[in-house]
Amino acid sequence: MHASSDSIEQSAAEWLARRDGCAWTDADQSALDVWLAQTTAHRIAFLRLQAAWNASARLRVLGAGQAAEGPPAQTSAQPPDRRNQMLLALRPHARSPRDRQRARRWWLRLATAAVLATCASFLVWQLPLHAPPAAITYTSAPGVVRTLTLADGSRATLSSDSRIEVRLSEKFRDVELSRGEAIFEVAKDPSRPFRVAADGYRAIAVGTRYSVRKDAADLRVVVTEGTVRLESPASAASGSPSILLPAGSVALVRQSGVLVRSVPLAQAREMLTWSTGMLAFHDAPLSEVAAEFNRFNTRKLVVADADAAALRIGGSFRWDNEDAFVRLLEAGFPIRAEQGVDHITLRTR
Repeated sequence: MHASSDSIEQSAAEWLARRDGCAWTDADQSALDVWLAQTTAHRIAFLRLQAAWNASARLRVLGAGQAAEGPPAQTSAQPPDRRNQMLLALRPHARSPRDRQRARRWWLRLATAAVLATCASFLVWQLPLHAPPAAITYTSAPGVVRTLTLADGSRATLSSDSRIEVRLSEKFRDVELSRGEAIFEVAKDPSRPFRVAADGYRAIAVGTRYSVRKDAADLRVVVTEGTVRLESPASAASGSPSILLPAGSVALVRQSGVLVRSVPLAQAREMLTWSTGMLAFHDAPLSEVAAEFNRFNTRKLVVADADAAALRIGGSFRWDNEDAFVRLLEAGFPIRAEQGVDHITLRTR
């Protein structure tokens, strides 16, 4: 059976009176929260009574000291306890016509304040208990590798000209890779999966080491420790199986789909040696090698012809010393380098 509005109002007055007392405890607050959560009627009655009581108290203060217009109205003694005082604040009293006119103006203001307070409080009541955590943005400048420790103990190493947004809470660890590449050494926490999102895909791990790289057209994930789950937009929406990537996996996402290959673990680690200042290649075309150097340098390598682009390159080179790399090309390959202000053109000779 539902309680009547009068009994709900009585209960709300009792809660307000108890809360305004000096013996209010955390247990009392918990009990009040339970009562308020039972029905919308409880919340509205409590908020209405609280707003009306506060507004009437303010009006009494504002009215203090005003010159009386005519003889004072006869009033009965105030109830001795707070509960009945609160209820009395909501009930009409016999007043003179002039008092009633003033009272109507005051109660109009009071009603407006009470309605606004009730609406605002009710809307706040419907909000989630915890707001989503704010994103923290980290960036690296061109030609700079930046390593940072996140609040959960994980480490992120940003490649040249990269950007991530990190949101950490008690329930999740989310990272958005906007551009570039980053290596993540994830602090183990099975209750909070570590999720790196880029282009609608998510690379999810609990405690491992992997990189996510976002180029103009491709997305690449390299796993060097543990296992990573690659979730596509379609699998996330439909609940279809995602792709598991153990250590030594390289996943390349293109418009045509996802290509996964397994490589020796040492080779997978070499793909991430840029974090130590080196670039490692295994029989890679010069066009690909030049593109890797260009990720870290403002002075670009330009491969001028198809024969030069097809030359196969192997070895490790410092990405911050492209001049030394160009000299090696000229010494060991049929390549001629033409130096420009902001580029170096490589041609077949």
